[in-house]
Amino acid sequence: MGSIVTSKFRIHNAEQFVEAFSEAANSIIYLTIGKNTAFPNDNSPPTPVNSTANVEYTPWRDMYAAKRVNSADVTHAVPRYDWVSGTVYDQYDDQDTNLLDDDFYVVTDDYNVYKCLFNNNGGASTTKPSGILNNPFQTADSYIWQYMYTISTANALKFLTNDYIPVQTLASDDGSTQWDVQTAAVDGSIDVILITNAGSGYFSGNTTVTITGDGVGATATVSTSGNPGTITGITVTNPGSGYTIATVGISGAGASATGRAIISPKGGHGADAIEELCGKYVMLNVRLDGNESNTHSTANEFRQVTLVRDPYEYGTSTRALSSVYRQTFRYTISSPSDDYTLDETVSDGANTAKVVEWDDVNNYLFVTLPLNQTFANAATLTGASSSATGTIVAIANSGLQPYSGELLYVENRVPIARATDQIEDVKLIVQF
Repeated sequence: MGSIVTSKFRIHNAEQFVEAFSEAANSIIYLTIGKNTAFPNDNSPPTPVNSTANVEYTPWRDMYAAKRVNSADVTHAVPRYDWVSGTVYDQYDDQDTNLLDDDFYVVTDDYNVYKCLFNNNGGASTTKPSGILNNPFQTADSYIWQYMYTISTANALKFLTNDYIPVQTLASDDGSTQWDVQTAAVDGSIDVILITNAGSGYFSGNTTVTITGDGVGATATVSTSGNPGTITGITVTNPGSGYTIATVGISGAGASATGRAIISPKGGHGADAIEELCGKYVMLNVRLDGNESNTHSTANEFRQVTLVRDPYEYGTSTRALSSVYRQTFRYTISSPSDDYTLDETVSDGANTAKVVEWDDVNNYLFVTLPLNQTFANAATLTGASSSATGTIVAIANSGLQPYSGELLYVENRVPIARATDQIEDVKLIVQF
């Protein structure tokens, strides 16, 4: 039995994920950073393995900081296609089975997003679409475009990348031009009719086009290459409304000409940018600002980013709610014989952990989750590389309970160094 998972199912899942950040009974999701020690090849990080060990346990042993993701940090996104003169862009077609993998929309240097409704029968686009119009418009290169929305300066700074652009559908009037486009959209309109057979022997003055279907109002005229001649273009003079199916008839002195009506998506062109451009991607941008109130180490690198949903605070079954957490275990060391070194293994003889940071002013040793169990007070820790030794006299546990909540996402990256005066915008793209 044949079946498909439709794009709407993917978009629905993306919408549910985005809504989870702002619902009344919302999920609490944290972005975590970790993996201060090197991969076998730091220039080519390994792809995470989707196994129980790698999505429930191992990342917890490597993470050293967590920051809550807020609703303002999340947006739907779609692949980025810049308008470049001389490019042949795909066009919207209600019967195109590969449409959502096509470059049928563009973003211009004005940060305006336009959907291509007609590409002049596969011709190159040489006139940049511009302006903000509610309805489809034609440019000098015979392309027909629909203005969709403008990426705001704030969204461009936060979410625009070389590969993706943010996309949204408005639920209410925010005063933007996008709302005007959404409300002006015509459900079931026919804005383009393709010539499927040019025929012969037609006169432009006495050739008529009839559009029949379950909608109303659509009309069109033809142009020919001569009198008589073949049909070279069908111009829609009224897009009508309410069509889900339509048949194009061409009558006149000639013979054999046929055309096919392209019907708008549900709601009309511009009514729902997320649906129309297939916003099955979700982008998150979380800003890490220095040491985040002394919870995020700036002494080391990170190579792994995760998303954790609804973790508990350490040693409890209480859902974590704070904006930031330190995920290292901090041990105060009495009379260390020497300085511990970054990334080295420290051991009490039975358990081991990796050093994230050594604060030689306060004698604080910050380590990732020790294997087997946490170090006990009064234990002696020895550094494998530094040979430093010292006795634990105070313990501050991590902020989040290890292995609690659900690890939704794991990504390995090339090492990113941190500094107290540095800000990192960590962008994640999740495809549904």
